Amino acid sequence: MQSFRTELENPIVEKDILDLERKIALFRDGKIDEEKFRSLRLARGVYGQRQQGVQMVRIKLPYGRVTSAQLRRICKVSEEYSIGRLHITTRQDIQIHFVSLDRTPELWAELEKDDVTLREACGNTVRNVTASETAGIDPKEPFDVTPYADATFRYFLRNPICGEMGRKFKMSFSSSGEDNALSYLHDLGFIAKVKTVDGQEVRGFKVLLGGGLGSQPRHADAISDFVETDQIIPFTEAVLRIFDRHGERARRNKARMKFLVKDLGIETFLDLVEKEKKALPYSTFPIEFEAYEAAKTLPNPESPTLDSAPGLDFELWKLTNVLPQKQTGYVSVGVRVSLGDFYLDQARPLADLVEKYASGEVRLTLRQNILIRDVREDLVPFFYQELKKIGLAQRGYNTLGDITACPGTDTCNLGIASSTGIAVELEKVILDEYPQYLQNTDLVIKISGCMNACGQHNMAHIGFQGMSMKSGKTVIPALQVLLGGGNLGDGNGRFADKVTKVPSRRGPQALRVLLDDFEKNAGGKDFLGYYDQQGQIYFYDLLKELSDASTVTEADSVDWGHEEAYEVAVGVGECAGVMIDLVATLLLEALEKLELGKTALEEGRWSDSIYHHYAGLINAAKALLLSDGTSTNSYANIISLFDEKYVQNGKIDLGSSFADKVYQINQHEPTPEFAQAYAKQAMEIYSLLKTFREAEVEA
Repeated sequence: MQSFRTELENPIVEKDILDLERKIALFRDGKIDEEKFRSLRLARGVYGQRQQGVQMVRIKLPYGRVTSAQLRRICKVSEEYSIGRLHITTRQDIQIHFVSLDRTPELWAELEKDDVTLREACGNTVRNVTASETAGIDPKEPFDVTPYADATFRYFLRNPICGEMGRKFKMSFSSSGEDNALSYLHDLGFIAKVKTVDGQEVRGFKVLLGGGLGSQPRHADAISDFVETDQIIPFTEAVLRIFDRHGERARRNKARMKFLVKDLGIETFLDLVEKEKKALPYSTFPIEFEAYEAAKTLPNPESPTLDSAPGLDFELWKLTNVLPQKQTGYVSVGVRVSLGDFYLDQARPLADLVEKYASGEVRLTLRQNILIRDVREDLVPFFYQELKKIGLAQRGYNTLGDITACPGTDTCNLGIASSTGIAVELEKVILDEYPQYLQNTDLVIKISGCMNACGQHNMAHIGFQGMSMKSGKTVIPALQVLLGGGNLGDGNGRFADKVTKVPSRRGPQALRVLLDDFEKNAGGKDFLGYYDQQGQIYFYDLLKELSDASTVTEADSVDWGHEEAYEVAVGVGECAGVMIDLVATLLLEALEKLELGKTALEEGRWSDSIYHHYAGLINAAKALLLSDGTSTNSYANIISLFDEKYVQNGKIDLGSSFADKVYQINQHEPTPEFAQAYAKQAMEIYSLLKTFREAEVEA
């Protein structure tokens, strides 16, 4: 690998990027284990693709905000390092595909020139902090959640607590009780609220904890109807510390926080959170919002000339793609991006358009679309005209015809069936046969290529999950049909029921059957009311003929978007940063964490120093346990097992138990004195453990 110069102003970011370059070189030289290296690159947004030898790079865009300059920068990077296609995810990120691993450090450096990061976009980290795309313009919002989402993102980026947890952690901020950031399916969800105290309006959030999708969806618990804004970051930090310490680390499919909350019980979990507060660097963390709100201005550009008068197509588009704002005289324009994929010849003109005639930014949405904000009402025909020129003027924004789908078998290792292929076909069915649904915003279709639910299929009114099924000895692509999910608002939601499985090729007909029956038998009810009225068995019977595997034909063996017969080809998933730790690697990592702790100590970051030294001790103890074949499944488990295997029997003399030493972390405030004492103790224990291991190897 040839080294490059980053020329970045931020030394922390520069060090991060150069570290990635150095570790890629070590990996190429065979000095870092492949599985361990996977964990390292995932935490830097570099994700293995289904196709060998190339990577998907996930660009982390907090709450989906992208300025014109940032969008141009992403286009430049995609043009130089990728294939020119940008993919919007259901977490408001952008992904680019087919990137060479060796070029990811310089790609990252290019992005950082406009304050765009890859850090912790994948892996066992705090993932992108999402928020309502309408935050700041929503007529129903009590206040703009943008500065609170931004502060949360920045506080936990590179935070030592959450860079290497047992599994990923997701947060969202909803601007109003409509909960369009879907708090109920997040590890932590926040819904903006206000209340009056002594005649003063106080800002806060309704807080939900422990939600998630995947193969075992769990509805988050509402733990408080109102937490003041200055408590949000301390509370979140305490939650993350408990998750990091007690969360599962061995069984990947049980490692999300929803399982920890379920196992401990919500009261026990919250009691641990409360006890952790003493160790936090801040008891309150006021979030600056006045300056952000005061700096906001509305654009007032000169009116451009239209090429021609608007026609019927414009009127139809306006019905679904123009949204009201709370700012008088301004609206937002919804840009429907089919399957979240758009291209450089669309992105660059879009960046210019919003810079000149709107607020100079767009927000990526949870439904893989784009929202242009602060458009003066009289400019709406012009925006339609310009969007039409670049192929971004499809009507039906956020309607039934606007289907959400993950990449599935196109690029993902875990994809079982083509989610994008069937999504294209279903959109055709709606456009050609059910155009009235292009104005229906009360029905949602979502599709995932596997059970991990990246397309959020199990919270949709109509969901499809990619899978396979057998017809005799032939394996064919199939779709699990799920019905009855949906967002009910204010932190309440429902998950869809699994109804039946149909061959993928019959997916369009399954949709026709469902929509025809809905129109015939709903009796004025919405879809959820209709589903509850008919019941799960009714829909199983309704689709029974389509699910009959004995009637499949040769055509059913070819998945949508493919020409060859289907083959099951599922690789190793990287959604959760799969890891295989080696003893030497763990000891090296322990030392690296201790060195990070030393640096933090020198810089006066007492809490960070303490946590780095804590993590270093855990890694060193885990290395010794691994060396004698002892399996562990959480940090807390490592601490207790190390005492049992090494301290209580006198193999290693620490002067007291390992638990007593380590757990000082949550028994003291993070003062300079304690940070220095904890660092000194950690280095002494590490030296003892390293010496023990060396003697063990020599023996």
